Amino acid sequence: MQCESKATQTAKLALEDGTVYTGLAFGAVGTTSGEVVFNTSMTGYQEIITDPSYCGQIITMTYPEIGNYGFNEEDLERDCPALAGFVVRNASPVASNYRSVGLLGEFLRRHGIVGISDIDTRALVRKIRTQGALRGVISSQILDDQQLVERARKSPSLVGRDLVREVIPTTAGAWDSRLHSLWDYTGHRQGTDAATDAPHVVALDFGMKWNIARHLASQGFRVSVLPGTSSAADVLALNPDGLFLSNGPGDPEPLSYAIETIRQLLGKLPIFGICLGHQLLGLACGANTFKLKFGHRGANQPVLNLETNKVEITSQNHGFSVSDKDLPAELIVTHRNLNDDTIAGFRHRDLPAFSVQYHPEASAGPHDSQYLFDRFRELVLQGVGV
Repeated sequence: MQCESKATQTAKLALEDGTVYTGLAFGAVGTTSGEVVFNTSMTGYQEIITDPSYCGQIITMTYPEIGNYGFNEEDLERDCPALAGFVVRNASPVASNYRSVGLLGEFLRRHGIVGISDIDTRALVRKIRTQGALRGVISSQILDDQQLVERARKSPSLVGRDLVREVIPTTAGAWDSRLHSLWDYTGHRQGTDAATDAPHVVALDFGMKWNIARHLASQGFRVSVLPGTSSAADVLALNPDGLFLSNGPGDPEPLSYAIETIRQLLGKLPIFGICLGHQLLGLACGANTFKLKFGHRGANQPVLNLETNKVEITSQNHGFSVSDKDLPAELIVTHRNLNDDTIAGFRHRDLPAFSVQYHPEASAGPHDSQYLFDRFRELVLQGVGV
C-alpha cells in the first residue's frame, strides 16, 4: 500500500462561460488549457490518461474516487500522456493493488499533467451536458478568476485543428507485443509467434492505443506501424495484406492527407477502422462528420448491432461523429449508439472495409466487441487465400 499526504495547494478551474471552481492542486503544479469533457468510467483511469485521443482536452472523471489502485507499467496505452489536464472529485491519497508501483498523483507529476481535485464534479458535468463541451483553464499558479476566464476564452477550439501531428510516431516500426495474460481470456493465437509468412497488416497510427496493436499481434498478424501522415505509396511499399486505421484525437476533417491515403487504398486492401479511423474512412467514402454536443466518453456506452439485434456495452472516446445526412449509398450502417442514435459502425456495400465508432480493444472496458478483430482477420485471410 502506498500513501501520501493530502494536497493543500489551491487550484482553480475556469470555464469560458465565466464559471470558476476552486479546489486543490493535483498532479503537476502549473497552468493548462483545453476543452473540458467528462468520462463516465468507474475504473481504467490510467488507460484513459494515456490515451492519445485526449490530446487537447481536460478530462473530468464522473466517478468520485480516483487513484485508489495507483498505477503500473503494464496498463499504459502510450508512454507519455497527451491530455491537457485532469479533474477529479477526490484524489485518493492511498493506492492499494498488488500491481501498483506508485500513486496516481506521482504519475501525473512525472509527466507534467496539471490537475485539480475537491471540486463539485457533478455540477461541472451537468453544465457540460447542458451547454456542451467548454474550453477551460486549470491553474495552481494563477488564482485570479477574471484572468483565468479570459485565458479560457482565448484558448483554441478543437474544431479545425490537426491534433494528430502532435501524437503520431515519427518513424515506422514493427509491433510484436501481445495481449497480457490477465486480459486475453480467448487463447486466440497467444502462443504463436507471427512468422514471416503470417498475414501482414499495416496500422496507420493517428494516436493509436497500444492495446489495439496488441490485439492485432495476438490475432497472428505481422504488424507494421506507420505514422498517420504516411501516403498510400508508403503503405503499399510494405506489401501488406490488410490496413488498420487507428483512433486519434480531435477533428477528422482537417486531416486531408489521411483521407486521401485511405481513398487511394479502398478496394486494394481489407480495411478496419476504429474511432478516428472510422470517421476518416467515412470521409474517404464521401460521408460528412460533425461535432457532438459533449461527446461519448466512458466504458459503459450501449450500442445496438443492427446485424445481430444484440446490444453491446462498449468503451468510447470521441467528440465527433459520422453524419446520417447525405450518407453515401455505398455505406451500410451496422451499429447505432443507443444513447443518441448516432452512427456507431458501418461497412462498405461492395468493398472489404468496415469500421466502428468505439473501442473493441476495450482497454479499459467490456469485452463485448472483441469479435471485430476476428472479423478483420477473416477478411484479411480471404484476401491472401489462406
